[in-house]
Amino acid sequence: MAASRSKRRHKVRRRTDMSLLGGIRPPIAVLSVLLLALAGITALTLGRVGQEAVPKAVQSSQQHFAEDGAIALRASIDESVTDLTRTAELFSAGDPVPADAVLDKTGSVYQKWMGTAIVEIASGKLLAARGENLPLTAVDRGELAGKDGLAPRMVRLENGETRLLSFALLTWKGQPQQLLIASSSLRFPGISLGKFRSIAVVDQDGDVLSTDGIPEPEQVLTDLQRDEVKQSNKQLKSFAEAAAKKTRGHPLMSKEPGSGGFLGISGHLTGERYLGERAVAGYANMAGPEAGEATVATRLGLTVVAMVPVAEDPTAKSDSAFGLIAAGALLLIGGLTVFVLLRTVQRPLIQLFLEGRRLTRGDVDRPVSVPRHGEAARIGTALERLRRQLTGEPAAPEDKPRRRRFGTRTLLAVCAVLLLAWSAPLLLLLNRAGDTVVVPQQMVNDQRERTDTLTDRVRRALNEGQADLTSVATLMGDRTEPSDMAKVLDSTLNQHGRYQSLYVLDADGKILAEAGHDPRSPSGKGPSTKPIRVIDEGGKEPVIIGTAEVPGREGAAVVGEFRIDFLNSLLKRPGLGEVRVVDDKRRVIGANTGYREFESLPGGRLNALADGTGQKVGLSPRPSGVLYRDGDDIQIAAAAPFVGGGAAGSLGWTVVSWQPASGLAIPEYSYQNRTVLAGLLGITAAAACLGWLHIIVVRPLRHLADRAEALADGDRRTVLYPQHHDEVGAVTRSLELIRQQLPTGTQRKRDGVTAGLAGRN
Repeated sequence: MAASRSKRRHKVRRRTDMSLLGGIRPPIAVLSVLLLALAGITALTLGRVGQEAVPKAVQSSQQHFAEDGAIALRASIDESVTDLTRTAELFSAGDPVPADAVLDKTGSVYQKWMGTAIVEIASGKLLAARGENLPLTAVDRGELAGKDGLAPRMVRLENGETRLLSFALLTWKGQPQQLLIASSSLRFPGISLGKFRSIAVVDQDGDVLSTDGIPEPEQVLTDLQRDEVKQSNKQLKSFAEAAAKKTRGHPLMSKEPGSGGFLGISGHLTGERYLGERAVAGYANMAGPEAGEATVATRLGLTVVAMVPVAEDPTAKSDSAFGLIAAGALLLIGGLTVFVLLRTVQRPLIQLFLEGRRLTRGDVDRPVSVPRHGEAARIGTALERLRRQLTGEPAAPEDKPRRRRFGTRTLLAVCAVLLLAWSAPLLLLLNRAGDTVVVPQQMVNDQRERTDTLTDRVRRALNEGQADLTSVATLMGDRTEPSDMAKVLDSTLNQHGRYQSLYVLDADGKILAEAGHDPRSPSGKGPSTKPIRVIDEGGKEPVIIGTAEVPGREGAAVVGEFRIDFLNSLLKRPGLGEVRVVDDKRRVIGANTGYREFESLPGGRLNALADGTGQKVGLSPRPSGVLYRDGDDIQIAAAAPFVGGGAAGSLGWTVVSWQPASGLAIPEYSYQNRTVLAGLLGITAAAACLGWLHIIVVRPLRHLADRAEALADGDRRTVLYPQHHDEVGAVTRSLELIRQQLPTGTQRKRDGVTAGLAGRN
């Protein structure tokens, strides 16, 4: 007996636990917790947003600016080392050349080094030198043969400036080995700083190696200007030390999950306030072009710091009233919703569960307590009719089945309307940014300067590519065999990923040697006289072709076709929005997103911006930035034309960038986005929990009400199976047990015959 009672208690406990996990209680409990959490989130997040003194968008923009500088400096250093190494290899592959001739030819092709020199390694004798004097005493010739002996190294000069020394070997059979040395500064190539920004290169210890944008004290006139220079240097040094510490970690540990973008370590810093302006800086270390890929420049451990003073908004403040009001309203509406669910759904269902269990235990003397509304009332009425059938009592007039006007689904709809009344205004109406959003002027300036920097980077990349072609062409004389040409082309193609094909054309258009993909230059035509040109062959992408004449071959030239993906990869910078490179006819050549070959810019105002930027202001065109307002559509746009020398300078290309202001971390848009998020979370919580309740409780309850009324009407054959081990399932089991206790039609006839015989006797 004890064992039997223990098993029964265990079964009752297990069913009760399953009811708690899968019955009516979990959806209501989860809804209560979610609404409380959402009220807290609303009070905290909407209460914190306000007019910040320095908007997050401005801080992030300085971070992107530092990333641009780090990418440009890394590319410049790597390209410089690669060019020096490849130049030495090309000279070493031919006949011995005097040291002066090597430096003259190298200097005529590349104008990137501060100074060059050639030293005989064995004796240390200086054979030739060009440009500034190099600190040759800092080079230990005995370590050149060791591991990383030819790796670039930084040397500080007597005047305090830092130089980067790069090395390459000149080797000819039967000749003493020579060391080709080139020095370059750590200045940023083509970085557009604007009027008030400064930028610096910092080593691993936080020491500033080079700066740009801060004048020397002797270059200013007044004491106030000298104080400003002193404060700028002090603030920049503080930023440099902080940035050096932050960039010592691992990139994956310093980024927010899913942030993507820059592959290295970057961030932003806020400094002291001086004369009503707050110093804001961005920092970024030099990272490889691919994740986990180290280059010559990245091994130097350098960090770029960009600093700009930003005027603070004295009216900036944070108002928490709206967040508190919205949270209080949610608590009131959520409490009312939960009360309705508990009073009209959960309580009647539990009441049915208890009444059904009472009837199955044989307690049929007391009438069933019938709920007032919905399917629960229908099931309660059916239970009362079944109780009367069990006891043999006549049916009461009020026990007749009748449809209820308002069911449980209607109650759920009412609850959904209550929650929607709180969520919908947040999602659609309240805290809209509108057309009066204040976009910081610094954002327009940064869009312009970053676009100008990107333009210079594209121009320099094309110039470097054409310079490589010229370097290859100068080593091909009239006696160079096609097989030797092919070797040089293969080597160049492997060292530079900017080309998709390289080939040598004679004056009649015949291909003498080639490497890479099939040439797409017009067949049967000789080399073009333009160093860089774009052709349309009717394919899916433009064809950019560079040409360099081969000396002594009567019109022959080395031709290189640039990969369009190489050009597009230069344009992919976070924080700039959409970027397009257009030619002088405003046709799209490259982009950072998908585009069609030679399509037009989207919108007439961008064409007008590009045309206006192309007009000369003074000696040359200048970049421009503009803020467009068209109702709620606010857009920042900038354009920068190709300005400068080199083969690409005559192309007439322009880089155009634009982005919606709504995508920036401006307080008004942040307020709007958080308000929309709160409304979206409210709708999600309501849909999830009420939908859960409808699937688990309401729909089975409606089906059970039909089955209970059918049973009370005399359907004794249909077996009732519980779908879930919850309250509805428990009521179903109770009805099945009652069905088994009720007499069938045959039993009622047999009982009637027996009663008639007994009466005659």
